[in-house]
Amino acid sequence: MTKVYCIGSGVVTPVGNTPSAVYSAVLEGRSALCMQEGWPEPWLGSLLERSGFEGPSFFSHIALKAARQAIADAGINKPSQRTGLVISTIKGNVEQLSNADVSLAADARFLADSLGITSAPIVVSNACISGLAALVQGMRMIRSGNFDDVVVVGAEVQSRFIVSGFQSLKALSQRPCKPFDADRDGLNLGEAAAAMVLSNRPGKDSWELVDGAVRNDANHISGPSRTGEGSYNALRYVLKSADKNELAFVNVHGTATRYNDEMESIAIDRAGLLDVPVNALKGIFGHTMGAAGILESIVSMLALDNGVVLPTRGYENCGVSRPVNVSASARPASGNSFIKLLSGFGGVNGALLFRKGGER
Repeated sequence: MTKVYCIGSGVVTPVGNTPSAVYSAVLEGRSALCMQEGWPEPWLGSLLERSGFEGPSFFSHIALKAARQAIADAGINKPSQRTGLVISTIKGNVEQLSNADVSLAADARFLADSLGITSAPIVVSNACISGLAALVQGMRMIRSGNFDDVVVVGAEVQSRFIVSGFQSLKALSQRPCKPFDADRDGLNLGEAAAAMVLSNRPGKDSWELVDGAVRNDANHISGPSRTGEGSYNALRYVLKSADKNELAFVNVHGTATRYNDEMESIAIDRAGLLDVPVNALKGIFGHTMGAAGILESIVSMLALDNGVVLPTRGYENCGVSRPVNVSASARPASGNSFIKLLSGFGGVNGALLFRKGGER
């Protein structure tokens, strides 16, 4: 089977606009979470500065910035006809709903044209696993033999539509979120864009995307399975390609909501991974939705490049039923691979196995 590598990455976040800057912020525990005033109801989260933008929307603007950065990092001067584009988002440019034609298709076409990609772009919108699902889609495009490179970019901007929806579910915390902690009381929202260039050829110090799985447990429109069924089945699939002794950590979804963290702990237990370190990054940027799977994977690759299991900001005391090995502070990492785990509304779940260097 064709191997797929990450050969370039790019990010746009409130804590830094390069992968290395974001990694440093996470390592140092520098969070962008703060109270957002001027909304119908104040909320705590992280937002990007809006000082004008290129393209039809701010969403397309940040997605384009991240994608251009990743393409430059990959050393690609001009995308070939065998370059694909996959865009990950949950709500896209819905912030323009009141004053413009909202069309993800138009934003996707703008991104493709701006990047010089001639193939038809694909948009993945699959709740909170969208970023991971987009990476899996990119892997499949390369393994089909029809593409040599695929740019995968995820982006999300917050709006009254999104914020009010989470507020109506009583899912937002007015404090910085505390993933897996006994005192957790909800999530924080955030904005970001992140991109990877996937390729059928390795680059210098590149990472292999070994295998990925998307599973749906169809439990509830907004509540995860109480037995972790979907996440467990996704983990079980990717573990077929993994050596548990080589796993440095599992980077979880870690939204700090009561049921999501509990479900992930059950899935990790059922998969036999209680001894493997676990961390979550939502305490730095908040929940960046369509960007989360890509952004958190990029940061995790840098962490293992530096031999570090990153801390889970906000975690102090275990608040889930299974004794998961949550990393409360930075610690040395052992192993050459990690798993990215995500879950979302509608019972969607996903897992993706990354391996450093692309060789066992």
